[in-house]
Amino acid sequence: MAEVNSLDDLRKLVADAQAALEQCADEAALRAWNTQVFGEKGLLKNAMALLGKVPKADKPATGAELNRVKESLTAAYDAALADAKEKALQLSLTTNPLDVTLPGRGRPRGRLHPATQILRQIYTIFADLGFQVYRTNEVETDELNFEALNMPAHHPARDMWDTFFTTTPGVVLRTHTSPGQIHVMREAAGKPIRVILPGMCYRNEAISTRSEIQFYQVEGLVVGEGVTMADLKGTITAFARRMFGPERQVRIRSSYFPFTEPSIEVDIDWPKDDPNRDRLTKGTGWLEILGAGMVHPNVLRAGGYDPDKVTGFAFGMGPQRMLMLKHAIDDIRLFWQNDLRFLKQF
Repeated sequence: MAEVNSLDDLRKLVADAQAALEQCADEAALRAWNTQVFGEKGLLKNAMALLGKVPKADKPATGAELNRVKESLTAAYDAALADAKEKALQLSLTTNPLDVTLPGRGRPRGRLHPATQILRQIYTIFADLGFQVYRTNEVETDELNFEALNMPAHHPARDMWDTFFTTTPGVVLRTHTSPGQIHVMREAAGKPIRVILPGMCYRNEAISTRSEIQFYQVEGLVVGEGVTMADLKGTITAFARRMFGPERQVRIRSSYFPFTEPSIEVDIDWPKDDPNRDRLTKGTGWLEILGAGMVHPNVLRAGGYDPDKVTGFAFGMGPQRMLMLKHAIDDIRLFWQNDLRFLKQF
């Protein structure tokens, strides 16, 4: 590109550029011209060097001329580009006329993620049973995540949860939704409670087909006078039959959780005609769906309730695990991979 040593040189370059612009036949040629004129090594960049070559007294006039040139070329380019786009549109309409009698193209609709679908199904079932949804924090204190749930410091039961600790002492990512029990009890201030507490939980586990470092959980809590294990069994049975079918049988086994006493695990019988029955149940015919139990007196006290006057029950389940059971999904990692081939099946 020729050097610009005077305003005359500048005017000549501008005239050449305008002539070249008029020769551009389409949008591609115009964009190439735009790069040659306005690009990093283009005409205007080269012309700006003129300011350093003219006497100080001439700099204002030279700067004004450069600005005028830039505005003139910009306006000419914009007009030419708009004209080229209009011509291209007219050509397209002429060569490819629109057939208004053709049916319109349907837009693909988005879908709810399968984890969201199963959560909404759980919400609906428990809403029909008189439960409310209560949400709490994903970042919790050690006190609420462990101590208030009958797991003081150095309690061996803490090893059941592979905890993510933060850089702030005493603050963790919640390992379960159970800290919500303390939140809701303290907020209820002695009144009866019937809630479910859904949310994301975090555990520092090895990622595999059966475990993830983050997963949904739904906790349930009922507190009031005269609440018994029979109430818990009735609630769990009603839920299981709404979720998995009205003919399902429920089996209860003794278990251990530090925040319930007694503690149980709940199984359902799996349909005999399901070809995945033996694989899912490991040949037993029974499938575990959740853990539960009567709220431990120490937990009731931590929530501000008198265990001599009220009792309660709690339960917890993994919605994604339930979805895996319902549809014979054998890899929990599929819920996080955003693979449309998997997601579209739901």
